Amino acid sequence: MSKEEILQALREVRHPAKADRDIVDLGMVHDIEISGSEVVVTLGFPKRRDPLNEYLVGSTRATLIRHLPDSVKSEVKTIVIEDDKPKKKVPELGLEQLAEVRHIVGIASGKGGVGKSTVAVNLACALARMGYRVGLADADVYGPSVPVMTGTEGAVPAAEPGAEEGQELILPLEKYGVKWMSIGYFAARGQALIWRGPMACNALKQMILQVKWGPLDFLLIDMPPGTGDIHISLVQDIPMEGAVIVTTPQAVALADVEKGADLFRNENVNRPIFGLIENMAWFTPEAHPDEKYYLFGRDGGAQMARELGIDLLGRIPLVQGIRESGDAGEPAALGSRPDGLAFLELAGKLAEKLG
Repeated sequence: MSKEEILQALREVRHPAKADRDIVDLGMVHDIEISGSEVVVTLGFPKRRDPLNEYLVGSTRATLIRHLPDSVKSEVKTIVIEDDKPKKKVPELGLEQLAEVRHIVGIASGKGGVGKSTVAVNLACALARMGYRVGLADADVYGPSVPVMTGTEGAVPAAEPGAEEGQELILPLEKYGVKWMSIGYFAARGQALIWRGPMACNALKQMILQVKWGPLDFLLIDMPPGTGDIHISLVQDIPMEGAVIVTTPQAVALADVEKGADLFRNENVNRPIFGLIENMAWFTPEAHPDEKYYLFGRDGGAQMARELGIDLLGRIPLVQGIRESGDAGEPAALGSRPDGLAFLELAGKLAEKLG
């Protein structure tokens, strides 16, 4: 590819906090070097720290990998550009935007593939359906699925000036009575976010602390699966009240529940676990709603909850409609089928537990 073609490809990388302008228009692409089968792109950033710098570097790296042939090695470098303009103090990210949020609850899982994001999205819709003011932050930065599940894919949140000079606040998208925020709104469709731990943590903090949430009864945080850097950063930097853990009944998933529970019970974290949610508890054919087939084992979640000394908050059946509703961007919790009613019952138990 020529320099011009690479430059055109880099226009896909947009700065979320600068009216969604791309890095080429913003003058951030300082240099492009092509040497044989190697391409080096140098991005220039001002000396003052912008929390989104790591996001832009990761997005640039992903764009190069996507557009360049497999035989071409790519690298992204950064340099500091002296800003001739008068230097302004960049406001630090604080907890001001969470001041009117009553309950912050993490939706966690010990492993992937248990339907954690599906439960998080439907739980948010069920709480909103019950009259609560609800927001959901998609903290699963490596696999953000909230845009697809809510039918908001392709939307780009707006921004507005904050109270402090130089501060910009991101406005969450609103649909189904819920305020949504996801890193998926700032990445191109199919774009892999190639980030190291610190980069992901910084982007995640921005997705929560720089968002104008307003008054909320519940802010749900859809956490990535497992126990890693992002989880530690979340509980250290976000005043999370506690968490619920999502699992499926089979033994391989339940084994990881213990690790997830141990994270929140660790003395350095010390957050309560409000309960366990058993997803895909049984399969019910839509044409025969009274029939139950325990495809992944029976009562595994209930037994694990007893062993861990926590409540079993709810059991969600495996119904084809949940998958279809998620793919269509219309969460099952909005309807009156058995799956939707199960999410409403779950929401009621969580709300009651938190008072």
